[in-house]
Amino acid sequence: MFPLNRPFFSQEQKALISTTIKNAELKTSGEIRVHIEPYSKHELAIDRAKEVFAEQKMFETKERNAVIIYLAYKDRKFAVYGDEGIHEKVGEEFWHQTIQLMHSFFTKGDFTHGLIAGINDIGRRLKEHFPYDNKGDINELSDEISEG
Repeated sequence: MFPLNRPFFSQEQKALISTTIKNAELKTSGEIRVHIEPYSKHELAIDRAKEVFAEQKMFETKERNAVIIYLAYKDRKFAVYGDEGIHEKVGEEFWHQTIQLMHSFFTKGDFTHGLIAGINDIGRRLKEHFPYDNKGDINELSDEISEG
């Protein structure tokens, strides 16, 4: 299904996803990361998302407003996890809506546009609660896809 000798995303797809993250973060002080790997180390994708979130020290953002989108592509699992600063403001329903949006693309095999839709959706919501501060905002986390 997924070739062993090729990366899951092409360089062009990775660049498009990274650019989407950069553009979404220009509207918010929030931070968005995408992490991909072939297989999850946990039964539930959300457990692995939380683990990667901690490993990458994403909880160290100033306003506790980081979000990770986790994708285990060969396991066909994914999760979206937001730090406590975000979760307190958006609630559980927001995460379900974002997951449903992404799932609608993933079921068609369109992982690139599923991630882009999810990133844009998260960026819009973060903007409401964590607006961009053009005087003091710094990019606290890399916008590049991390891989495990």
